[in-house]
Amino acid sequence: MIPLSWYLILAAALFCIGFYGVLARRNAVVILMSVELMLNAVNINLVAFWRYLNPNDISGQVFAIIVFAVAAAEVAVGLALVISLYRNRKTISVDEVDLMKW
Repeated sequence: MIPLSWYLILAAALFCIGFYGVLARRNAVVILMSVELMLNAVNINLVAFWRYLNPNDISGQVFAIIVFAVAAAEVAVGLALVISLYRNRKTISVDEVDLMKW
């Protein structure tokens, strides 16, 4: 049986990679993918704690499904914003986009 700490280390590494991607990258699509990595790290934590603390209850799986639904909604809205931004500004770089300027 794999110890809980291994799952937590994997989730922490994924979260750190996603956090670095959000802070360091300037491409809006890469930022969205980094947020997805962070949400997947949360899902790993939820399922790992569910498995090790109370496997008879399905609350960990339910919360993971809710996070999947939130991630899908975030992708849909985020990509719609990126497409709209590209159509109006011809760029998806977050540094070059200033919505207050015309």
